[in-house]
Amino acid sequence: MILDVFVDGQEIKIEIPESVLTDADDFFKKMDSDMDKGWKIGPTYVENPDAMMRAQIAADKILTAIDTENRTLAQLMAGYIVSRIPGVRSVNIDIHGEPLNTEIIV
Repeated sequence: MILDVFVDGQEIKIEIPESVLTDADDFFKKMDSDMDKGWKIGPTYVENPDAMMRAQIAADKILTAIDTENRTLAQLMAGYIVSRIPGVRSVNIDIHGEPLNTEIIV
């Protein structure tokens, strides 16, 4: 599976191996458990982030993964997004420090 990610107008196709979608479920559940306690999203603290906010958090981590050339992290975060947002087509990541402005396109 491929998730189209847009960063500052540039398209980056993140290939998500099938193994990420099948083997990382425990990792994704741990992410959800951590976010259940609340999460700081950019400058805003959100007590109970909804599914879309969680996808925005993961997208922000994709941006970090791209910046640090961490392909594994990018694949894991893309896998999280596609596993939690059915029908997601692409992600347009905000690069100005406000993850809540990241668009998840379904």
